[in-house]
Amino acid sequence: MTQSVFIDGAAGTTGLEIAERLAARAEFSLIALDDDKRKDVTARKQALNDADFVILCLPDDAAKESAAMTTSAKTRIIDASTAHRTHPQWIYGFAEFRKGQYDHIADARWVSNPGCYPTGFLALIAPLIAARLIPEDWPYAVNAVSGYSGGGKAMIERFEGGQGSDIGFRSYGLDLDHKHIPEMQHHAGLSLAPIFSPAVVKAFRGMMVEIPLPISVMPGSDSPEEMRACLTAHYAGSRLVTVHPEMIPSELLILNTQEPSDRLDLYVMGSSDASQVRLMAMLDNLGKGAGGAAVQNLNIMAGLDETAGLRL
Repeated sequence: MTQSVFIDGAAGTTGLEIAERLAARAEFSLIALDDDKRKDVTARKQALNDADFVILCLPDDAAKESAAMTTSAKTRIIDASTAHRTHPQWIYGFAEFRKGQYDHIADARWVSNPGCYPTGFLALIAPLIAARLIPEDWPYAVNAVSGYSGGGKAMIERFEGGQGSDIGFRSYGLDLDHKHIPEMQHHAGLSLAPIFSPAVVKAFRGMMVEIPLPISVMPGSDSPEEMRACLTAHYAGSRLVTVHPEMIPSELLILNTQEPSDRLDLYVMGSSDASQVRLMAMLDNLGKGAGGAAVQNLNIMAGLDETAGLRL
């Protein structure tokens, strides 16, 4: 049976990525509005309530507005914005990061898609905290870089236009008040907000998220080998998340020619004396960090293979 999907915000970067993944899928039919109807409240409300599934690819305030307009009992929503990521009535749409989360998503009416940076952060740190290998009350730091597509159309135009042609590295969030921080703290169960240092590099897509750990002075911390074993066991059986073995790569790269991917790759790299660890995650900010995660959640909610239509 074909199920209908309405992407509210289909013209944006994430919306286009999702539509591309769904275009050839026989299990779904896309409800599309003509360009002149996309901002028509009546037309949008009709589409929102006619669809079996709605995927919101909108700014936060607009996402809240669309969610409030969706009153049909049959319509289930996936919100790709930040608006509902810590809301108690919305299920967090990161199937792998916690035991039982897959089933919660499958049964949910409202699912909040994770942020791209929090996906990398939580994939690394949440299982280790749950296993009590690292403390929940440590002042964690997060260093991360993303391709410029993560900033949407305005950022893409800046980096690809004359104004930003000479930008190689752009650090931002310098007021230490990035909108992803509450999501990271809440879902990791941290008592302290992490110090988050995001940046944008001159590559269209791709993302690296790193958490440096001085484990020799961290209370209750364990060895790099135990951390790697914990993550390996946690993600055993996942077709999208890979914990790489002990061999340390000579380098990790985000390429200007980075291919689209819906995978998440995790690394635990320890110093020779095991006093320091670098936890690192690599993902596509438009894949597992956005559109790919939304399609994975849609598959789960629709009772399909969670990897259908994804790039493994």
